[in-house]
Amino acid sequence: MWFACTFAATLAAAAPPGAKKAVPEKGGLPRYGMAVYSDLCVQPGGEFGGQRITLQRFAEVDTVIYEYTAGGLSWPVVASDVNIDPRGKLMYFTVQPPEEAERTLSGKFSADGNTLTLDGGYCGDEALPMTLQKVRDFAQKPKACRACPVGKKAPTDEPAAPKWEAVPPSQG
Repeated sequence: MWFACTFAATLAAAAPPGAKKAVPEKGGLPRYGMAVYSDLCVQPGGEFGGQRITLQRFAEVDTVIYEYTAGGLSWPVVASDVNIDPRGKLMYFTVQPPEEAERTLSGKFSADGNTLTLDGGYCGDEALPMTLQKVRDFAQKPKACRACPVGKKAPTDEPAAPKWEAVPPSQG
């Protein structure tokens, strides 16, 4: 026992000053758990605007529940074909809202996983990204919606296809 304590103390003293443990690079979205991203807001008339994405990450599969506004908050739509890259930085999924065409949404997570920026732009303007914040306070009141810039209309075309191909998650 005395030898083990002395040996450990010697190793600690021999370590170069300022040496730190190597920490693997992290970022993006954690591999397991649940997160909600939202830009829901209240329109001047009192109706909700924006969208909300609930992401659940399990060992076997990732699921997304997508909610959007079209004159009021829609019923939740369960997404199909949910793909998140192994680093947890990119995502795309497919939804088919009732009585609408199927569409694919894609976006990027911030390095800390606190925001999701969807491809395409707010009111069809690429300079104004659609950024959804990670919800931390579910009792917080929604903010007022920002108006589209003059001369811009909400996009009606389908978003572009994702810019990357999905790779199955590694198990291990």
